[in-house]
Amino acid sequence: MSDTSAIRLTRDAKRLITLGQALARSGSRLEDVYWEALLGELITKMLTGKKSKTLENVLDILVSQDIGVYEILVELAETHSESMSLEADDGGEYEVLLMSAPIVAWTRYRLPEGTLSDEQRNGLKTAIADFIAAPGAKISMLPDLVSFDQMPQTFQETRAWLQCLGMQALGKQAEPCPVGEASDMEGMLADARFAIAAVAVPKGQAVFRWQSPEGSALEARDQALLAWSEQVRNVLGNLFTGCQTEILLPDAYYTTNREADRRIRPVALRAAVTWLQMAANMPGPELRAAIVACGTAGVEEFRIGFTPRVSNEVIYGCLWPVLSKEEAIIDSVESNHIDMPEAIAALLKELGVSEVRRLPGIHPPEYCDDCGAPYFPNTLGEMLHPELPEETDMTPVQFH
Repeated sequence: MSDTSAIRLTRDAKRLITLGQALARSGSRLEDVYWEALLGELITKMLTGKKSKTLENVLDILVSQDIGVYEILVELAETHSESMSLEADDGGEYEVLLMSAPIVAWTRYRLPEGTLSDEQRNGLKTAIADFIAAPGAKISMLPDLVSFDQMPQTFQETRAWLQCLGMQALGKQAEPCPVGEASDMEGMLADARFAIAAVAVPKGQAVFRWQSPEGSALEARDQALLAWSEQVRNVLGNLFTGCQTEILLPDAYYTTNREADRRIRPVALRAAVTWLQMAANMPGPELRAAIVACGTAGVEEFRIGFTPRVSNEVIYGCLWPVLSKEEAIIDSVESNHIDMPEAIAALLKELGVSEVRRLPGIHPPEYCDDCGAPYFPNTLGEMLHPELPEETDMTPVQFH
């Protein structure tokens, strides 16, 4: 950790790193518990203090210097920003979990916004109570479905949602939770919408219906997903008309968000190729694709650029975020690592793209200075601003 001396760190940030290193080197569960308790107190202090990105700054340092400590602190930061204890007005202590319920969708037309009617809101809340949360749990929800760009960008912001919805669930607060502005959906072909809820249960009791000492928890989870999916489709009605959807099981906030990220990657790629074939009149044999790894501290994402067969101009691009350290490995001969570029290439070929080229090395993640759009590679390895052909049909049908 010698490199951190060149970076200004607060006393709490330095202590966070020191405690994380101690936990990483612990040799017993009893010692783990001791260090976790101290880390929990410090992380909670950071999350409830004045607006700061101290946690994120420490993690940015550790990701390239000590991945073991990084992973420990990420897990604890997630735990303490998505769960907490609150006292009810009657003095009872409740444990509160922030939960998300993703709906992954793709379309050849236009994705819907997440605005819900009162009937839809009540229907989703009832479905959580009937199929997901443990009997007797207290539940509150955000009034509408939200997209990725409306969700918290820091652990502090996530904790603020947890605090707000938890207080609502216990009847201690009526003020709405802060939600980010939705970005322009123009041209968006695949995305996820999230129902966000807080579930509060008396301390020590189960949070979910599948937490039962009797029967199989795995079977109970499968049954909950079936019931939840059916009810969501009934409740939301025609909100997702013209879309193909995959409804995921509601669970802890970060777990489900990562799973939605994972599910949306191939869906977004499929939607892009399908749309290019229709809107730009470019069937698979007329398309080429290039895949490049991008990042500043290792591989953070793969960028896929599409070019016509007869040109090197990039006409469209897709981002494929890396979600684990195994996915970030490139050019490895080990048999147990995930060859993500090869998996992307296989999907593109399955979709009929005529030529797919994997580019070597790790490129910096370049963006347009004017509009902020990411640059994507052509088959020559040049990072370019995507520009659709003038004859592209940019007027998708609006069903909603």
